[in-house]
Amino acid sequence: MKEQFKEFVKKNPVLIKYTKSKEMTWQQFYELYDLYGEDDNVWKKYLIDNQEQKINSIKETTAFADFLAFLKTINLDSLQEGINSIQRVLGVFQDFSNKDTKQEEKKEYKPRPLYKHFED
Repeated sequence: MKEQFKEFVKKNPVLIKYTKSKEMTWQQFYELYDLYGEDDNVWKKYLIDNQEQKINSIKETTAFADFLAFLKTINLDSLQEGINSIQRVLGVFQDFSNKDTKQEEKKEYKPRPLYKHFED
């Protein structure tokens, strides 16, 4: 009977989640298995999560496959051209902003007289 229970747990690893969260113990699961067996409504509460987990993993893999398919459709040459044009526009804006700051920074230099040390 213990070997059958071990196989049942291997088929339904979602039960581990309940033992780790301390909602159930292995002893409680074993007693349910001993009393009701594998095919009973008692397990629906615990195994529905397993089915939802499988569905979610299938959704994730299809979403990833869709993303990869999208990446394959991208024309890298046109993407590079777009990036280059954005860089040129940013360069022009940067040139305009640098000209303004350079004009503000340029102040006429007046050397301090030799005989004047600390604003005397």
